[in-house]
Amino acid sequence: MSATRRTLRRAVTVTAVTAAAVLAAAGVAAAHVTVHPESYAKGATDGVLTFRVPNEEDTAATTKVQVFLPTDHPVLGVLVTPHDGWTAKVTTTKLKTPVKTDDGTITEAASEITWTGGKIGAGQFEDFDVAFGQLPEDTGQLTFKTLQTYSDGKVVRWIEEAQSGDDEPENPAPTLKLTAADDASAAAAAPATKTGGKTTTETAGSSDSTARGLGIAGLIVGALGLAAAAFAVVRTRGARS
Repeated sequence: MSATRRTLRRAVTVTAVTAAAVLAAAGVAAAHVTVHPESYAKGATDGVLTFRVPNEEDTAATTKVQVFLPTDHPVLGVLVTPHDGWTAKVTTTKLKTPVKTDDGTITEAASEITWTGGKIGAGQFEDFDVAFGQLPEDTGQLTFKTLQTYSDGKVVRWIEEAQSGDDEPENPAPTLKLTAADDASAAAAAPATKTGGKTTTETAGSSDSTARGLGIAGLIVGALGLAAAAFAVVRTRGARS
């Protein structure tokens, strides 16, 4: 094999491996259970939280989703949007510290929402909408620990909380940031886009901006690798002439 072909093959191999690694990272980024929007104003009223649950298994479907709501900083007035094929059960808990509102004192709040009966297939996700009456004013974030159960019995526990300065944990819990009212953006206060209030099952990668960005990065890496290979070929031929 000539030096030119060896150089070209080496460059193409390195490019392919690098691009594959980047695209694999994109797939990982798209696999987390998340809550949307990412932030709301403290004490916000009459809004919607959307829990996005992607299926990360190739041979099993997601058949059960459990979202645990904090009761030390409770979300008040929880209502669940119906989803075709899914049955939702809301569990309430008596609060250790009742919450005073304009409508009276609240002594109970939702502590868990469980969806069963439906299926999320491989490469797909489901959006679960939860309306609320009021968010707490006395905390900077809410953590919604989540359990995702598959048809083969596997349970993924999205319960890890990121610590300040540390890398994102392997199975992070969906986290909603609560900001001062003046700092909350209009986009953060708007619920996720829906069509006629119905649930939509789509491919997991189609709406994950992080995964899309990493995919583009992979293409750029590939282009740079091929450019390097072409330069090596021209350089080798020039040295021979």
